[in-house]
Amino acid sequence: MTLTRLSRQKPPSLFITVRFLTRHLSTSKLRDHYSFQPPPSLSLDPQKSKSNPNSHKKQKPKYRPPSSLDQIKPIYSDLPFDFRFSYTESSPTVRPIGLREPKYSPFGPGRLDREWTGVCAPAVDPKVKSLEGTEDPNLEAKRKLLRGRIQGAPLTEAERKFLVEKCQRNRNKRQINLGRDGLTHNMLNDIHNHWKFAEAVRIKCLGVPTVDMKNVCKQLEDKTFGKIIQRHGGTLILYRGRNYNRKKRPVIPLMLWKPQEPVYPRLIKTTIDGLSIEETKEMRKRGLAVPALTKLGTLCFFLLASAIMHAFM
Repeated sequence: MTLTRLSRQKPPSLFITVRFLTRHLSTSKLRDHYSFQPPPSLSLDPQKSKSNPNSHKKQKPKYRPPSSLDQIKPIYSDLPFDFRFSYTESSPTVRPIGLREPKYSPFGPGRLDREWTGVCAPAVDPKVKSLEGTEDPNLEAKRKLLRGRIQGAPLTEAERKFLVEKCQRNRNKRQINLGRDGLTHNMLNDIHNHWKFAEAVRIKCLGVPTVDMKNVCKQLEDKTFGKIIQRHGGTLILYRGRNYNRKKRPVIPLMLWKPQEPVYPRLIKTTIDGLSIEETKEMRKRGLAVPALTKLGTLCFFLLASAIMHAFM
């Protein structure tokens, strides 16, 4: 009974402390050899947690949104013609007499290696500062050579009929609309995008350009290096060519906004050469007082007016 009572009694506090220290602070070779090392993800050491086991692998740079302050590398395009907003709106032979805005390039600041003259971005001299001058005659020969290289052998009648039938409205809904601005520069990029999926594209001409369809057809073939294989009213079918390679399509920089139209000379002059404005007004007053010899009908008047307009154009 005495032994059982002694065994049930609590051991002294000093004994408990010594046993705890000997159990947890005792060192041995087995404990050092098999000790647990936590992985870096569970380690509390900030230096160890930052260490990357795949340090030899190249890390991707952090995403940085684009900024307008970044330096933009200018685009180089070797197309052998001057870049204009519209190639059918005005004739390149008519030189403007003034500008309505400063010479801001519609391609954006520093985005094109050609200087904007207020009317066009010339292909010959990128440092042109004046509006005077004519187009380089070598550009016309270069365009013909490039177009002939892309077109290759002419289409046979069976091939032409097959392409025309393939572009009809009941079989293909894709179409490019040519509106009041005529053949614009950005429309060239749309035509090449359609040529990715088909050999020919249907173009619908509407509005003012339909007055001179001959000029529209000429400019389309000249600027796209394609071939018009059918024309029905205002609907055209433009063929890309046998040797056309969509992976080597020309570089066409896009215009970001529409530039202001320059000031062109009047088609009908207000004064006759050699007379002042006062003398011209006096001659008109005298002409109104003179009795008419013959009277023209409405149809004759319109025919005469159209002939005068074509003579000045």
